[in-house]
Amino acid sequence: MAVTTDIVQSWQRPRAVMRRHLQRGRSEPFAFSLLIVFLVLAFIAQFPAAARVTALDPAIPVSAQMLGKGLGLLATIPFFYALAAISNIALRAFGFGLSGYAARLALFWALVAISPFVLLVGLVAGMIGPGSQLMLIGLLTFAGYLFQWARAIVEASQTPSEVA
Repeated sequence: MAVTTDIVQSWQRPRAVMRRHLQRGRSEPFAFSLLIVFLVLAFIAQFPAAARVTALDPAIPVSAQMLGKGLGLLATIPFFYALAAISNIALRAFGFGLSGYAARLALFWALVAISPFVLLVGLVAGMIGPGSQLMLIGLLTFAGYLFQWARAIVEASQTPSEVA
């Protein structure tokens, strides 16, 4: 299915979408592509805020800001892999039987599932700027991420390990 369809369905039936992804079989390129999709969308979400900064201070070009933001997002790739590994170890201590691949897929899919909200955060940052609205949208985005990640972890732990 298309990623956009899966994103919409993940807010209606998050476990069914995760189950479908796990049933594809183990595919590290697929998991990595989910992370890249999120990072590309997060990069796009940074543009309105960068344009706002340039509009307020023309001495700071958008291109320089976007280069820095893009390199910063690329630097988060090892962090996300480490977060998946650490969360997998912690979840095993609490009795969740996840494979490393299932833990990565759950984390990366949760990131993709909240990408529309990440784009909304970028729009609010660019149009309204810092303030309570941006903080509220950011908190809602983080809560949505935790919800998606938790539901994906529960489904991945109930999927047989030979599938994941």
